Amino acid sequence: MVDIFLRTLPFFAIIGLGYWAGRSRFFSEEATAYLTKFVFYFALSAMLFRFAATLPFADIFNGRLVIGYLIGTLCVYGLATLVAYLRGLDIPTAAVEAQCAAIGNVGFLGLPMLALLFSEAAIGPVMLVLAVDLVVFSSLIVILINGGRDGRLTLRTMRLIGVGLLKNPMIVSISSGLIWSALRLPVPAPLNDFLTILGGAATPGALFAIGASLATKSAERVQIAAWLSFCKLIVHPVCVAIVLIWIIPIEPFPASVAIAAAALPVAGNVYMLAAHYGIAPHRASAAILLSTIASIITLPFVIAWVSAN
Repeated sequence: MVDIFLRTLPFFAIIGLGYWAGRSRFFSEEATAYLTKFVFYFALSAMLFRFAATLPFADIFNGRLVIGYLIGTLCVYGLATLVAYLRGLDIPTAAVEAQCAAIGNVGFLGLPMLALLFSEAAIGPVMLVLAVDLVVFSSLIVILINGGRDGRLTLRTMRLIGVGLLKNPMIVSISSGLIWSALRLPVPAPLNDFLTILGGAATPGALFAIGASLATKSAERVQIAAWLSFCKLIVHPVCVAIVLIWIIPIEPFPASVAIAAAALPVAGNVYMLAAHYGIAPHRASAAILLSTIASIITLPFVIAWVSAN
């Protein structure tokens, strides 16, 4: 536990540095937005494409992991939705809370951290987890929000989902890399060097951007945010562990990586969606802030547990 904590500490230290830069206004909100855009569209995409293109396709795709992670995530998604329903919330607000409870910061935090802690062999399972989050749950929240508002699922909503998926650079980079790998095309040395250099900026840039963006987050609706953080940091990895260890058992290593990925704090894009639609942005903001702070302790604990089993 102590060893894992010390190994994760540099990641959270960079997040803390970014938080200081944002809080002190040394890094403005505009600068944070542009740094996030650089990481999202260029650095992280280069890293994902390189990993997907250079790893054998058979080593990346694991259908049982995809199904197991999806079921485990749907369980916590359903739990958060049920609790929101019992509190009398409407469908769009319940969808935002469920998204907070189920979607972690896999791209910006999980990919670099888990690749270091578990070795580069963890990249395949992490990319599958990221793909499930992006394709299934990013689409689901759009359906629930728009369907809840309109009372029905319209062609406009489906078009919005399709365009969103096609424009998401992480989906495009993973898909392109997997196709490249499946065709067994070699990656030319200059291209590989280009992707390595550009992708090398993803880890520090993403972590710094997380911290700087947290500086603008508020801690309103703390009780709700604490409940959602508990779901994300504790309930989610437990659900995924139950499915991947006992219900749909898979090999220990990919199961460990997927469980660790489920223990990541709430993803920043949940706040972006909530703010875009004007639905519960403050509770999403607070959940991101509280879960990220708490994950300094909970994430090493989960990683230590899966590493010992």
